[in-house]
This record gives sequence, C-alpha cells and structure tokens, in this order.
Amino acid sequence: MTSTQPRVQRKRAAHAPLHVKRILTSSHLAEEVHAKAKGRLPRALPVRKGDTVRVMRGGFRGREGKVVSVDRVHGTVVVEGITIEKVDEKKVPRPLHASNLLIIRMDDTDAWRRRKFEERAE
Repeated sequence: MTSTQPRVQRKRAAHAPLHVKRILTSSHLAEEVHAKAKGRLPRALPVRKGDTVRVMRGGFRGREGKVVSVDRVHGTVVVEGITIEKVDEKKVPRPLHASNLLIIRMDDTDAWRRRKFEERAE
C-alpha cells in the first residue's frame, strides 16, 4: 500500500479487485512446511479450500481444522469445527480472518500447486 493512513488502506482493501483480494487472504506457513521447502517458499500463501490450518488469534486459538470455504470478497475463511451458537440455538460456522490463521498442511490435490511446491523445494 502506498498510503500510511489506515482509512485509505481499509478503503483500498475493500475496493480491491478479486485477483488482489486473493493475495489479501493469505496466511503464514508453519515452520515445518517452510523448512520442508528449504525456505524457498514465501512466508505466506493464499489460503485454499482443503488446507489444514491452526487458529492463532481470538477465542478459538489453538484449534485446528480443514478449510471448508474461502470468501475473497470479505476476506474470511470457514474452518470445519469452528462454530458459534446463535440466539435460537442454531450452530453456524464462524468466519475467521485469514491473517489469524497458520497453514500447517497444504492441500496437494492441485497438480499446479504441488508442482510449484516441488520446484521451489529443489
């Protein structure tokens, strides 16, 4: 971002196109994952459905689960097992911000992502 004013940064993040919002929904990689790639992967990668993540901030700190969905428009991630109870006692998934998560295992079913991971590791 080019501005130092928080309001301008929030405005640019809110009005960013989806290909930029994809980058904004990134989470840090765990040390084991980063070391496995011999440090050649970037520190943070965009979260994807199927990744296993650990919650690092908030009331659900320490909980782990698979990513069920990623909402790029709002910049949130739904993790299985993380739910809240509504007033009518209905349980609904609790969206979490991607910056509060740590990727502990990447989903390698996508051949393109797996190839990029292996190329960087060599």
